[in-house]
Amino acid sequence: MWFFYALIPCLLVDGVAILPAPQNLSVHSTNMKHLLMWSPVVVPGEIIHYFVEYQGEYESLYMSHIWIPSSWGSPTEDPECDITDDITATVPYNLRVRASLGSQTSAWSTLQHPFNRNSTILTPPVMEVTKDGFHLVIKLEDLGPQFEFLVAYWRREPGAKEHVKVVRSRGIPVHLETMEPGVPYCVKVQTLVKAIGRHSPFSQVECVRVQGETLPLALALFAFVGFMLILVVVPLSIWKMGRLLRYSCCPVVVLPDTLKITNSPQKLISCRREEVEPCAIAVLSSEEPFRAWL
Repeated sequence: MWFFYALIPCLLVDGVAILPAPQNLSVHSTNMKHLLMWSPVVVPGEIIHYFVEYQGEYESLYMSHIWIPSSWGSPTEDPECDITDDITATVPYNLRVRASLGSQTSAWSTLQHPFNRNSTILTPPVMEVTKDGFHLVIKLEDLGPQFEFLVAYWRREPGAKEHVKVVRSRGIPVHLETMEPGVPYCVKVQTLVKAIGRHSPFSQVECVRVQGETLPLALALFAFVGFMLILVVVPLSIWKMGRLLRYSCCPVVVLPDTLKITNSPQKLISCRREEVEPCAIAVLSSEEPFRAWL
């Protein structure tokens, strides 16, 4: 009873009940995503709204300690607020929350220790390692524009050299290397955030392999046969086409034997009129020109 009476002055101001302030403020930050959380204020049958404000180093030193309402979670009905967009620099930030119910408001509760985004927990990204034919391909989750990825990949064999590639594409498959059949290739990756100068641990190693050598040998055989066909067929086709064009456009005319002059023109001229008919009969009686003509 004494404890109850002792609480009455704390809950009354000028005869009006006030709300208790939110308690247990904390910031959960993973991969540069910052979430301010607190214990909810419970009033049976009522919905409590919360207001969140922040104060950075600039507001504290150069703007007379003003507080700025959060751009994302103020007011909110949930006992949490995403403050990622409010934390824009790697400096300490003060955060505070108060509850509201109608005309009643609670006192402000302030985060016990200022929050700095360089304390965020960085985890390895979710990755998908696949093979596209003989190409080693990796796809990484999109963690935001501040993230880069260091991708390490190598052939899993003694003395193999490890290659490292910086990848900035998020959510887009990236080609790493052309694989040899039958040889496993392994990949691991870590995140890098230059804004805070930190990186995550490496992810678990994932390996893929292109099975067998039948396909490369078949491709090489088909390529060789195709090359030989090109060497033989193309020149033959060009020669044949040239002959067709030559005899189609400029054919060679061969005169029949009957039109060829086999005797001297002087002998033909000296033939007298009365000898023309025997000459004609002699010419026509010959079967050789007729056969040649046919």
